[in-house]
Amino acid sequence: MAKALSHAKIVPRRSADRGHANHGWLNSYHTFSFANYYDPKFESFGNLRVLNEDRVAPQTGFPTHPHRDAEIFSYILTGELTHRDSMVKKGQESSIVRKDDFYRMKRGDVQFTTGGTGIAHSEQNESQDWVHFLQIWAIPWAKSLTPRYHTLTFSEARKRDGFITILSPLKAGPRASPEEEKAAIPAVDGTIPIHADLVMGAGVIPVDKRFKWTVGGSDAGISKLGRHVYLHLPMMKSGNAKIRVAGREDAVLSEGDGVFVSSVNSSDVLSVESIGEAEAEVVVLDSA
Repeated sequence: MAKALSHAKIVPRRSADRGHANHGWLNSYHTFSFANYYDPKFESFGNLRVLNEDRVAPQTGFPTHPHRDAEIFSYILTGELTHRDSMVKKGQESSIVRKDDFYRMKRGDVQFTTGGTGIAHSEQNESQDWVHFLQIWAIPWAKSLTPRYHTLTFSEARKRDGFITILSPLKAGPRASPEEEKAAIPAVDGTIPIHADLVMGAGVIPVDKRFKWTVGGSDAGISKLGRHVYLHLPMMKSGNAKIRVAGREDAVLSEGDGVFVSSVNSSDVLSVESIGEAEAEVVVLDSA
């Protein structure tokens, strides 16, 4: 098989090499240095700072905790995760209308938080089943931004047709006015705006099918040269999902694996083939 994107540097990140912490109520795998796991080789990649694959037990979760100067998003794989702003007390949910304040996230939902000058919330599994999700942090292009939340639901059917774009940079960019910040218009319609040169995509690739990701998110990214693309294959199918990236036999990924793709530019096309016995859900994080 001929190598595609011969100029690209492609380096797998194997699942077994990730940081791992099992607290009983929380089973978490860390692609990058996080909490008690530290490896100077894996502190960030482009604007990507944290990628944790978490499972949280029923009736447990993360109590109210603060965030500051980080762009944080949760991608729900299975189960249910309840977001509560610090001002919302348990039992008061019926009076809450805004998703920003209270929302029960399910598969297909993505919730995004700009920590900015400081924000506090809790994330609890109030259901009877485990919840499995990705917690992702990006480094913002400015500090002391105005805190805010965004929550959107993305179609399962669309993800099975090809990669869809989930996050894209704030259209007004780093010099956005207060009015433009409030309007929160993303570079790509129907996506969540992020204060970073980062585009997030996702797709569910049927067995023996190939999806293609255009680096830079089809020109949504701000920087055009030298982009950093990280692909992650979550542990969803009991080990039966497998993908091949860019046609390379040394970039075949099993569940829990990821891959660092660098030395690529906007408009380069990255192919991802599903070569396992089960469909493969793939998350793409494409940043400057």
